[in-house]
Amino acid sequence: MGEIAIGIVGGAGRMGRMLAVEVAASEGCRLAGGTEAPGHPALGTDIGSLAGIGEIGVHLGADAGALFAASDAVLDFTTPAASVVNAGLAAEAGTALVIGTTGLDEAQAAAVRRAAERAPIVWAPNMSLATNLLFALTERVAAALDADYDIEIVEAHHRHKVDAPSGTALALGAAAARGRGVDLETRSVRGRDGASGPRRRGDIGFAALRGGNITGEHTVLFAGEGERLELTHRASSRRIYARGAIRAARWLADRPPGLYAMNDVLGLK
Repeated sequence: MGEIAIGIVGGAGRMGRMLAVEVAASEGCRLAGGTEAPGHPALGTDIGSLAGIGEIGVHLGADAGALFAASDAVLDFTTPAASVVNAGLAAEAGTALVIGTTGLDEAQAAAVRRAAERAPIVWAPNMSLATNLLFALTERVAAALDADYDIEIVEAHHRHKVDAPSGTALALGAAAARGRGVDLETRSVRGRDGASGPRRRGDIGFAALRGGNITGEHTVLFAGEGERLELTHRASSRRIYARGAIRAARWLADRPPGLYAMNDVLGLK
C-alpha cells in the first residue's frame, strides 16, 4: 500500500493533537490537514506546533468538506453531533472515516449507519487493540459461565469525561450479553443506591468512576460462589487509541462502503 493521506477533525483537542503526533510518526502516512469549528482560536495554527512536534507546514482550518476531499481517510474523536456531520461529509466525498466518538444516541447512530452505505466507516467505542481483544474474551467467558456467575462492569476515567457508563463499558456489556444470549437493555443495571434489593440473577451491572487524569480502566467481573474471575484493561496513555485509529485508517483504505468494527480490522470475526 502506498502513502495514505490522513485528515483529523477536532485537531486542536487533546485527542486531535495526539492523533497528529502519531500520524506524523507513522511510516507511510501523511497528515493531509486538520479542522476545528469556525471561530476556534487555534485556526490557522500549524498543527505540528499545536501537537508539540514543531512546525510541519500543515495548518488548522475550518473547512471540513475540503479536508475530506483532500484525505484518503479522516479520524474523528469529537462529539456525537459533530460525528454525525462528519459521517455525512464522508458519504458525500466517499472518503474513509474512523469514528472513535462515544455517547451517540440511537438517531445519531442511525445517521452513521446510513452514511456507511456510501463510505467505508470504522466506528468503535475503543480503538485500543488490547481492549478489542478484551471484548472477544468477555463474550467467550460469558458464554462459558452460566448465570450463577454475576457479571459486573466497572470503569474509571478522567474528570473531563462527559458520558457514563463509557462507550467501552457498554460495549463490554454488549459482549457479555451476546455470550449469555440475552438482551442488554432489559438486563443492565446502571448503578445502585439505597434499598435496591437483592441482585437479580442474570443482570449485568455497571459502575462508573470519575476523577483526576485517569486515562481509562475497565474491569469485567464474573463473581460466583467461592470464586471470581476478573478481566481488566488499564490504559496509561492516549497513544494506544491513536495507534489503533491509524491502523483502522490503513485497513479501510481499500475497503468498499460499509460499517466496520475493530473486530474486522483485527480479523477477530
